[in-house]
Amino acid sequence: MPLSPTDEQAAASEAFRNGDHLAIQSGAGAGKTSTLAFLAEQEAARRGHYFAFNRAIAQDAAARFPASVMCKTAHSLAYGALGFRYRGRLNSPRRPGWQIGQDLGLHTPARIGGLDVMPATLSNTVLRTVTRFCQSADREPDYQHVPRLRRFDDDAHDDLVDLLLPYAVKAWADLQDPHAGMVRFEHDHYLKMWALTDPVLSGDFLLLDEAQDTNPVLEHIVLAQKERLQIVMVGDSAQAIYGWRGARDVMTGFEARHLTLTRSFRFGPELAAEANRWLALSKAPIQLAGSPAIPTTVGPRPGRPDAVLCRTNIGAVTEILALLSSGIATALVGGGEALRGLAQAARDLIQGRRTHHPELVLFTSWAALREYAEHDPSGSDLQPFANLVDDHGPDAILNAVDRLVSESDAQVTVSTAHKAKGREWATVRIAPDFTPPPDTDELDAAGVPVPEPVDEAEARLAYVAVTRARHHLDPAGLAWITNHPDNPGRLHA
Repeated sequence: MPLSPTDEQAAASEAFRNGDHLAIQSGAGAGKTSTLAFLAEQEAARRGHYFAFNRAIAQDAAARFPASVMCKTAHSLAYGALGFRYRGRLNSPRRPGWQIGQDLGLHTPARIGGLDVMPATLSNTVLRTVTRFCQSADREPDYQHVPRLRRFDDDAHDDLVDLLLPYAVKAWADLQDPHAGMVRFEHDHYLKMWALTDPVLSGDFLLLDEAQDTNPVLEHIVLAQKERLQIVMVGDSAQAIYGWRGARDVMTGFEARHLTLTRSFRFGPELAAEANRWLALSKAPIQLAGSPAIPTTVGPRPGRPDAVLCRTNIGAVTEILALLSSGIATALVGGGEALRGLAQAARDLIQGRRTHHPELVLFTSWAALREYAEHDPSGSDLQPFANLVDDHGPDAILNAVDRLVSESDAQVTVSTAHKAKGREWATVRIAPDFTPPPDTDELDAAGVPVPEPVDEAEARLAYVAVTRARHHLDPAGLAWITNHPDNPGRLHA
């Protein structure tokens, strides 16, 4: 926050005092949490709730908000309401998914879609069904919660649902016992149970942070308070990048007064111009203004960046291998366990064993995965992974994961754009796996193939990536946008 509020922050403060429901679009680095704290300070006589994305954000907010605001995660409130009854089950030892499945009655393989699905896969799919149900606003497990398995067409998926949905219902019933049960109890379980009680929150207002990535169960809790509390949602619709796991941007359809925060206090005008290119492509409702006092630069730059941001996990592996081979101490945001799991799954398939990795469970050999990746359109996203394993071998990937260091000890931090959300570094390089859209069959006036339009979801992810830098951005991996027909800058060239 500046020493005195900007015009946009002053407008938000006035609307908050008037008691309006608010939806505030806040661009990258525009001080959304500081603005919410400012609103609460102006109305310190009123009591409210601030819903944070995670515990660390809630703890940070508690130090910045007045005492009249309770800063919590939804899980924290749910635990206080009823989750504490299940603390014995929360602390129970971990059990393998296949063992839980056996307790539920899944003992034998199932022949579905011409493939043998092993009991461990069936068990893990049941547990994932319960997880997806708990993230939804639905009142009981149903068809839409059963995850799709690779290589299954619609008919095979329907057969899988018919088989597994009764077991998911049985698992959810098992979780209702606060003292004992077969299924391992997780934090999302008591959050869902609390949501199903239609909770009523006390106080005068509710502040929802990161509203563009709200899962349906939290959306249900928040919107149910609309008649009794003033609701203020704040977020950045252009950073809505978790739709693939069920999150929704609840701001755009919220009946409220819509305001904006467009002055970024993270970077200067040159980077704001780069961000605005991607905001336009993502059909975002705002454009950013950088802070003139911050001399952020954009362009190629020799030397090591503080962070390299990648589109995919496979791109992250490629960067890690290159950095480690140069003797550079390297960290990976979120750790390397996801990469370790993929490499171990590849090694199992190469050595003739089946894997329990949820993405690869239906492949019986490495050759089967390679054929699927090369010839089935739905498997094209596995092609870079297959190529990486063929080029380096799974042991090289596992060795690289073992050599990763903590971020505090790293010379360079590697991250996917998804995991970089909410983070920032002084200098950032964009990795080359942000590939351009494929070409169409159409040719332009010069006989060059015309590429497909830029996908809005990909534009949002690019926007997140480029706005992580404070002092310098090397947008190398996104340089293709300069010559793309959708590039807003070409209209003025």
